[in-house]
Amino acid sequence: MKRTIVGVAVVAGLAQLAATPAQAAPRIDPVKALKAELTRGKAVNVQATAKVTYRQGMYATSGLEGTIGFDTRGAAASHVAHTLQYSEALLRNMMKERPEETEALGQGPVNMISSGQTSYVGGPVVAEALPEGTSWVRYGGTDVPSGNLLLDVLEPATLKTLMDRRASWKDGVVKGSIKTTDLAKVSSSFASRYGSASVKGRTGKISYTLWLSPNGLVERLAAKGDLHFKNSSVQVESETRYTEWGREVAILLPLEGDVIDKNQVEDDVPAEVPGIWS
Repeated sequence: MKRTIVGVAVVAGLAQLAATPAQAAPRIDPVKALKAELTRGKAVNVQATAKVTYRQGMYATSGLEGTIGFDTRGAAASHVAHTLQYSEALLRNMMKERPEETEALGQGPVNMISSGQTSYVGGPVVAEALPEGTSWVRYGGTDVPSGNLLLDVLEPATLKTLMDRRASWKDGVVKGSIKTTDLAKVSSSFASRYGSASVKGRTGKISYTLWLSPNGLVERLAAKGDLHFKNSSVQVESETRYTEWGREVAILLPLEGDVIDKNQVEDDVPAEVPGIWS
C-alpha cells in the first residue's frame, strides 16, 4: 500500500511539473552591458562600410577601420583610417568642383585621430600642404566617429531607444525601425550630423538589425535610412562590426611639433575634415 501511495505521489508530481510552462532564461540587458564597458581606458575595434546615394548613379562608398575609446557617455576618442570612392557620375562632378581634394582622396586612406571636438588628419589628402617635419593637420569643431554612419550604438540612450522600438528579438538578432525625428531627440551624434533629417510632409526613417553577443554587446549593426533635407534627400546604408570589446588602450594624440593648425594652411587643405565620417 505504501508503495502505491508513493508511486501515485511521484506520478502526480511529474504531471504537475509537465503542466508548468518552462521558464525562459532571462535576457541580458544590452544597455547595461554597454554601460559596463564605458570606462575611460577601455575601447572597441570597429570595421565599417557605408554607401551614400544622392540620386540614381550618383553615390559614394566608404570604409572605416580602427579603434574607438570610451568615457562614461560613449565614444570619447578614436584612431581610424577611412577611404572614399565615388561612382563615375559623381566623380565627374567632384573633379569639376574640388579636383585636387578629390584626386588626393583617391590616392590613399585618410588617417584621423579624434578627441572631443578636435580631429587630426593625415594622409595624401593633406600631405602636399604639410610643412617639413609635420604629419597632421588639426581641425576644430569635429565629432568623434561612432563607427556607423546612421546609428551610434555606443550611446546608451540611442541603444535603449533602438531596443525599445524593436519589432523582433530572436536568437540574439534584433530588428526594428525608427523615425529620424525620434532618433534626433535621443542621439546627439545623429542630431549633430543630420538634424532631424525630415522636412514638412517627408519624415525620414531608418531600419536596422543588431546582432548581439551572448553577453549582450553589439557585435554587428546594419542600418539603412532615407534622410530628407530642405532641398534634397539621400539614402544612407551603413554596416559595422564591433570586436575586442573591453580592450585596454590609450589613444594618444600627435605630438605638438608634428601638428599644424588648419587655419595656417587653409588655402591648401579641405575646408572641413575630408570624407564622410566626421
